[in-house]
Amino acid sequence: MVTNDQGIIQFNHRVLQEVAMAAWKGDLTEEIREDIVMRMVPGPQAQYRCCIYKERELVRQRIRLAMGMCPTPDMESDNIVQVLKPACEECPISAYTVTDNCRLCMGRACYNSCKFGAITIGHDRSYIDPSKCKECGMCAKACPYEAIAHLQRPCKKVCPVGAITYDEYGICAIDEKKCIQCGHCIHSCPFGAISSKSFITGIIRAIQSGEKVIAMCAPATEGQFGDNIGMASVRQGLMELGFADMVEVGLGGDMTAAYEAEEWAEALEKGIKMTTSCCPAFINMIKKEYPDLYKTNKSNTVSPMVAVSRYLKHVYPGCITVFVGPCIAKKAESRDKEIADNVDYVMTYGEFRALLRSRSLELRPAEEKYQKASLFGKKFAASGGVAGAVIEVMKERGIDTSGIKLRQATGGQDCSVALQLLKLGRLNEDFVEGMMCPGGCVGGPSKHKTEAEITSARRKLLEEADSRGILENLAGYPMGEFSMFRDGHL
Repeated sequence: MVTNDQGIIQFNHRVLQEVAMAAWKGDLTEEIREDIVMRMVPGPQAQYRCCIYKERELVRQRIRLAMGMCPTPDMESDNIVQVLKPACEECPISAYTVTDNCRLCMGRACYNSCKFGAITIGHDRSYIDPSKCKECGMCAKACPYEAIAHLQRPCKKVCPVGAITYDEYGICAIDEKKCIQCGHCIHSCPFGAISSKSFITGIIRAIQSGEKVIAMCAPATEGQFGDNIGMASVRQGLMELGFADMVEVGLGGDMTAAYEAEEWAEALEKGIKMTTSCCPAFINMIKKEYPDLYKTNKSNTVSPMVAVSRYLKHVYPGCITVFVGPCIAKKAESRDKEIADNVDYVMTYGEFRALLRSRSLELRPAEEKYQKASLFGKKFAASGGVAGAVIEVMKERGIDTSGIKLRQATGGQDCSVALQLLKLGRLNEDFVEGMMCPGGCVGGPSKHKTEAEITSARRKLLEEADSRGILENLAGYPMGEFSMFRDGHL
């Protein structure tokens, strides 16, 4: 997949691979970590930054993130998404800049509009002093030639909740009280200045300790690695890595749909509008920006990830569960103290590939078939899939769904608008399916291919699935013996 940050992704994945290789050997001492730094940035010339010293410092910080720590020893933060400050220094700090379209007009509209003395008239054009500019935008509005450009930094532009600001030096700062951990800022930064903590060293230690470590693959996995690499192939690769087994989280989609259907039916009777509970970034948005809705309108059913984890821990007491998917926010969900009996670790597709390379393994087509989920559970990965599965359960239970009105909110702006309408009592629909990533989980920040490639490959793989019903599929599982609610009650 070619992206705007392709070089950054490759470099970051190499760091993950080097850390994983050292972790398999049980050796991640300071000396070994520094050896990784020197091998990755041997010098004498810098390849990406202004100097090898900055490059080496950034490798050190990425190694710490790969080990689940903050970028530097002096930082204390529970946030999954972190800023690597030396990389952020490369980004321009001027939000407004004068372009070649400036005609040095006699009216001097820009100069006269600025109330902070930030604009001077130069020989060739006007000039904006970034140290004085308050980013009010009045100069850009006043210029008759539209010669003043607003350079909105990409990380701030994609943040759906306004969690990104900048300090006095222009370094990105994440407001953790606002951050919903969606991870959209990570791949938007062309300097690789934002990244996330990784749990790969903890996963490796768990595998090496002899514990029963079970992987759980997101429904979005199908299609990520090509149309000939389905769940059976991924399961095969994970078990070669040392995992005891793998279960597709589409099964958890069936479980979540079954319990949310009960909530939706009850809400319809009471005239209460509800939101889905699967997307952790969407749930974080509700919790932080609409706390009243969080208490009264959010589904209390756990996400498919947590559902499968609880099922596995019920069947195999003491096992370690590891979710594999395209989502950064799932890492934060795994650390949510409000969710009882949570999943142990979360791994992105990039981290999974780094683990495979650290053991010289590759995914390859599998001969056997593998299916634990209904087709509806598998479709949780795409926009409309969650609501479609819940409606299917209601139909299977004989409930008339013809009058139900659904709102599919996909992407930060859509989700925000839907929640605002719900808050104001102006939402026309009965239920809101919220997915923070455009198109759903298949468009997650850590997807392995483009959405078009994933969708094309998924189509072929999903055509091979059988047509079992959701309730038919769940009949073989002990659903009444473990909790499907956030607080852990039965």
